[in-house]
Amino acid sequence: MAGLGIDGLASGLDSTSIISSLMKIEAAPQTALKSQLSKVTSFSSDLQALNTAVAAIATSATANAKSGALAGFAATSSSTTVTASAASTASAGEVSFTVDRLAMTQVTVGDAMSVWPDSPPVITLVASDGTKTEIGAAASTSMADVVSAINSANAGVTATRVAAGADGSGTPLYRIQLRANESGAAAAFTAFRGSSADVTAGTAPAFGTVVTPAQDAQITLWPGSAAQQNVSSSSNTFDDLMTGVDITVSTADAVNAVTVAVKPTTTNATTATASMMASLGALFSGIAAKSATTTGTNASGGTSVVGGSFTGDGAVRQLKDAMLTAATGPVDGKSPSSIGISITRDGTITFDSAKLAAALQNDRVGTEAMLQTISGRIAAAATTASDKYDGYLSTKITGQESVQKTLNQQISSWDLRLSTRKGNLEKQYAALETALSTMKSQSDYLASQLAGLQTNYTS
Repeated sequence: MAGLGIDGLASGLDSTSIISSLMKIEAAPQTALKSQLSKVTSFSSDLQALNTAVAAIATSATANAKSGALAGFAATSSSTTVTASAASTASAGEVSFTVDRLAMTQVTVGDAMSVWPDSPPVITLVASDGTKTEIGAAASTSMADVVSAINSANAGVTATRVAAGADGSGTPLYRIQLRANESGAAAAFTAFRGSSADVTAGTAPAFGTVVTPAQDAQITLWPGSAAQQNVSSSSNTFDDLMTGVDITVSTADAVNAVTVAVKPTTTNATTATASMMASLGALFSGIAAKSATTTGTNASGGTSVVGGSFTGDGAVRQLKDAMLTAATGPVDGKSPSSIGISITRDGTITFDSAKLAAALQNDRVGTEAMLQTISGRIAAAATTASDKYDGYLSTKITGQESVQKTLNQQISSWDLRLSTRKGNLEKQYAALETALSTMKSQSDYLASQLAGLQTNYTS
C-alpha cells in the first residue's frame, strides 16, 4: 500500500503520484514564502555590499577633509649623496649645509682566545651615561657560551664569535666582536672582564680594542656665514631638520655645500581626489546595475518587466542623491566642474584630472580648500548612510535581517504542517486500499458461494 511504497493493489490508483500532486498544492504557501525569502536575502546581501562601499568612501573622504591632508610638498637635493623627503606638514623653502661626518656604530674586538680566561665568565658593559650591565650567566667558558650570554642580556650590544686561526698546538682561536645596536655617541660603551663591583673598584681589566668608535653625524648649516651652525644626529638621518622634512646623508664632504629645496606639489591632491571620484563612480555604477529592469515573457506568454534589487528603493535613491549633491554641489558659488568634477546626464560623475591639475597650478590653496569642502560633504553624506549605529542603510539591513528571521520561522512551521498533512494523506489512501481489499475479498467470497448454490441446484 501507499505507506509501504506499493500503490493501488486493490484500487489500481497511483496513490504516490496523487499524494505528491496534493502536497504541491498544500505547499504553495510555503513555496511563496521561500521565494520571498530568496528575494529578501538577495536584497539584504546587496545592501550589505553597498553599505561596505559607502563606509569605505566615508573613511577616505574624512581623511581628505582634514586640514592639510591634500597639501603636498616635494623635496629635492643638489647632491646624489643627500636625499630628502617631505611630509604634508612641510612648507616651501630651502637650506644649504656641508656634511662634516657620518654617524658611526661602535665596534669593539677582543683578543684571540680559545676559551674565556676567567671562570666563571663575567662581563660588565658600561654605557655612555655610566649605566653598568653585569653579564654572568654563561653556561661555560667556551667562547660560544659567552657570546650567547651577552646576546641574551639585551644590553644594547650584539656579540659575534669570529674565527681567528689556531694556536701553536692547533687549538682553534676566536675573537668576540661587540657591536652597539644603535649608531651615534649615545650608544658608546666600554666592556670589562669582571663584575660591576670590580669595575667600580677599578680592578676589572678592560676588554677588547675599539676598532670603530661611536660617533654622531654632523652637518654645518649655512657654512661660511655668520649664522653658521652645527647640527648633529645619532643616525645619518636628520629628522625634521626643516619642518616636515627628513634629510639623509651618505657621504661626508665638509667642503662642498649641498642645497635641499622644498616646493609645493599637486600630486597628493590629484591622487586623493582621483581615488575618491573613482570610488564614487563605482558606487553609482553598482547602484545603476542593481536598479536596472529586464524584460521577459511570463507563463501566459505576455511581456513581463522585472526590476533589480534596488529598483524603486527609497533608501538607495536617497543615498545616490545625497552623494551626488555632496560631490557636485557648488562651493561658495563655484561649481566643482571648474576643477574637473562634473555630473553627467545619466546621474553619475566624471573626473578630469588634467583640469584639476591646472586648477591647482593656478590657485593651489583655493583649490585644495574647495576639495576639502567637497570631501567633508561626501564624508558626512556617507557616514549618515553607513554609520553602524544609526545609518539609514545599516538600519534597513537590520530590518531585512529581521524579515529573514521571521520568514525562516514561518517556513519551518510549514515543514511541520506539511509533514503532518502528508502523513494523514498516506494513512487515508492506505485505509482506502485496506477497505477496497476487504470489499474485494467479500465480493469474491459471495461470488464463490453463489456459484456453489447454482451448481447444487442444477444437479
